[in-house]
Amino acid sequence: MTDVLLPLSIAVPIVAATLPVALGRWDADVGWPVAAVTTLGLVGSAAAVALEVYTGGPFDHELGGFAPPIGIELVADELSAAVFLLVALVSAATLVLSRAIGPRGNAFHSAYLLLTGGLVGVSLTGDLFNLFVFLEIVGLTTYALIAADRSGASAYASLKYLVVGTVGASLYLVGVGYVFLATGTLNMADVSVQIVERASYTDPLVQAGFAFIAAGFALKIALFPVHTWQPDAYQRAPDAVTTLVAALVSTASAYALIRVTYSVFTVEFLAANDAITTGLLLVAGVSILAGSGLAVIQSDLKRMFAYSSVAQFGMVVAAVGIADETALLGGIVHLIGHGLLKFGLFCGLALLAAGYGARRVEDLASLARDAPFASGALAVLGLALVGVPPSIGFLGKWYIALGAVRSAGATGGVVGVGIAAVILASTLFTLAYVARVIERLYFAGVDRGDAERGSAAGHAGTPSGGPDGDAGTAVADGGGDAGPETIPTAPLAVLVAAALVAVGLGFAGAGFETLLDPYLTEVFA
Repeated sequence: MTDVLLPLSIAVPIVAATLPVALGRWDADVGWPVAAVTTLGLVGSAAAVALEVYTGGPFDHELGGFAPPIGIELVADELSAAVFLLVALVSAATLVLSRAIGPRGNAFHSAYLLLTGGLVGVSLTGDLFNLFVFLEIVGLTTYALIAADRSGASAYASLKYLVVGTVGASLYLVGVGYVFLATGTLNMADVSVQIVERASYTDPLVQAGFAFIAAGFALKIALFPVHTWQPDAYQRAPDAVTTLVAALVSTASAYALIRVTYSVFTVEFLAANDAITTGLLLVAGVSILAGSGLAVIQSDLKRMFAYSSVAQFGMVVAAVGIADETALLGGIVHLIGHGLLKFGLFCGLALLAAGYGARRVEDLASLARDAPFASGALAVLGLALVGVPPSIGFLGKWYIALGAVRSAGATGGVVGVGIAAVILASTLFTLAYVARVIERLYFAGVDRGDAERGSAAGHAGTPSGGPDGDAGTAVADGGGDAGPETIPTAPLAVLVAAALVAVGLGFAGAGFETLLDPYLTEVFA
């Protein structure tokens, strides 16, 4: 009966998304309990699915009882279970943050639930066309959430993302069309079989299909040079929305790239098409360097870590292109770790902005004196992003670099060594901008008086609210980091927990290898 959890995990959030708007006519606050109950149920469902997968092996569900390739299939394996669990946990944690700093309205909670359902669908679907459908659900709700505070800047950022995201989705759909012409099926597992039986790995239709799909995902993931929507979207969205989008939206697209590349086209396709793998690695390498370099020169904190994501997802794409078992393990670990780290970093920035009005690097001056726990968690998460061991950030980078060097030794090529060198250079860039943040937090030598704190708090919540969600309220019930009513206690606890988990997972290298070994063995068999 566990397989029933797969369709329920997708359907329940999507159906529940209608309730806040439908019932909002009678209760302006109904969205919060609906979202909270639904998300807690989703966390339980994700835990049950992960437990079943990691103890009993992968399983699937045939919608309507129609067997694939005709019917639509939902699949839970070692990879999808990990992403599903990340989506559920981050969604629940973001709800705690939004409850404290906004947005809080029914419209926000409806969009939030719809986005969550779409993300779960992306992680569990086993059908190429339905992957497009869920990516569109994610995209459309993200556009709305970015513009939630109804400012001109956020509307422009949302429109920019709408145009770029639509182009990306269209490219993906064109690629799926080519694959369907070559294979006559859309089921992922069946496509991988039909590519061999009805076509070949060098069939122009198959090659064109992969090229269009990869280009579409590059736009969705925000790889350089098609990344320009991401800094604006992250900066202009309400803080809680940025936290959710930064942690999960591009993560879901990067997961989809891994899934399609290795479950549909397979590693044999990459081995037979050197030009495609070289192109992936070149785009990934440029994205890693460009994203890191652009992050260094930013003063706005949200833009800084937005450009950081361009570099970090470049590493995930590099792991895909290397086509090595160790590198792919690193790519998956880095994907999960990046989602956790970006949730924590943007959550920390949101809390410091809400409590002290800190939105630029210079605004952080000596904030560690007033907000020691939030500042400490932000510093730990920043160092994890650099890759300082022991942390989940180090673990992912280490496996990717190790796989890159190993693949270069096996093939005699230099591209793998180049990727390892690029990762090292990116790590130094990341250290540079994270060190700026830590230096301002702890060593600026500024005496922040009560008057300054009061002035800062006056404009703390400027872009954090929603159209109907108490936009400017930065303070929640309960104590804070530096005293009562400064930084809300509940999201602060979530932030500290995220920092501890980021460090704790750095010791889990052997655990990741064990849990993901069945999936890696299957795709590299």
